[in-house]
Amino acid sequence: MDTHSLLTPTAPRRRLRAGLPLLAVLCALAGTGAAQAQAPAAAPPAASKDDSAIVLVGKDGWLFPAWGSLSEVDMQAVDASTRLIAETKARLAARGVRLELLLLPDKVLFYEDRLPAGKVVSASVEKRYDTILGSLQKAGVDALDARKVLAGVRAGGTDVFYRSDQHWTQAAADATADALAARIKQTVPNLAGEPGTGTPLGKETRERRYGDLAELFLPPEQRAAVGRETFTVRRAAESQGLLDSGKAPVHVTGHSMVQAYFGFPQKLSNALDRPVTVNWKAGNVGPWIMLLEYLESDDFRTHPPQVLVWQMFEPVYGFGPQAQGQWDNASIMTPAQFTARVNKALGQ
Repeated sequence: MDTHSLLTPTAPRRRLRAGLPLLAVLCALAGTGAAQAQAPAAAPPAASKDDSAIVLVGKDGWLFPAWGSLSEVDMQAVDASTRLIAETKARLAARGVRLELLLLPDKVLFYEDRLPAGKVVSASVEKRYDTILGSLQKAGVDALDARKVLAGVRAGGTDVFYRSDQHWTQAAADATADALAARIKQTVPNLAGEPGTGTPLGKETRERRYGDLAELFLPPEQRAAVGRETFTVRRAAESQGLLDSGKAPVHVTGHSMVQAYFGFPQKLSNALDRPVTVNWKAGNVGPWIMLLEYLESDDFRTHPPQVLVWQMFEPVYGFGPQAQGQWDNASIMTPAQFTARVNKALGQ
């Protein structure tokens, strides 16, 4: 497992595995350069009764991933995921590591008016993010309300997701990083390391290209009709240099939303004024295996962080580690197997 410092944008490590679903193969074949759309943050489940396509083509060229239900919330699944997270938090705390769960909201909650005709968000899905936060709080896991943060950005007239891409904008990533940094400073006031070691922010540039939903999943004619859009990218500052892997008080684990391309880890490091490391993968691996890959790594064993940020995604929060058909075969495990691996990695 590779853990990267947050001083330069990193491309995903892509491997084709036998038995991967079609979407995972498409993700693995996607280009890794900055001008190429990144692979999806999460793979689609089997079509639900209200979503039958991989991509929903909405109004004015707006595209939405179709792998999150617009109508139903499985509370048993939500609470099952919450129990595993709460248990993991307690085990990390016993090792002196604070867990910060970062739950990122669904794109559709901010752009429901751009959905295709006839597509609506049910009342239960409209409240799903708050429902998950409530489940976490009841279990003793206090998490940042990222939906509230992004709502503030949106209210200021700035988009929080790209029109034809499933990923957030740099403005949304920056605002979330600032809010999370404030939480970390409050809860862990004595971060290790020296002031002045955070990531300096480089110059912003603009890239004109297709978003990942258009690039990967639309036929050429439909893709051309949707059109390209402008992505804001923060390049590495000239003064930036590589840090030793793992030597940071804060680590982020998650999917492609937290990769350096979209600016979140650099902004978090800058706001904390400390190094931050990250491990992430695109495709349908899921958050459970990503956490384990870090906990089982040499980086964690030799340089455990004070704060571990575990990023999850609202639409697939209820997909536990055993979610057959959602995660790739190598990522599937029972909740008991997940807990056993966490315990072993933490020496418990």
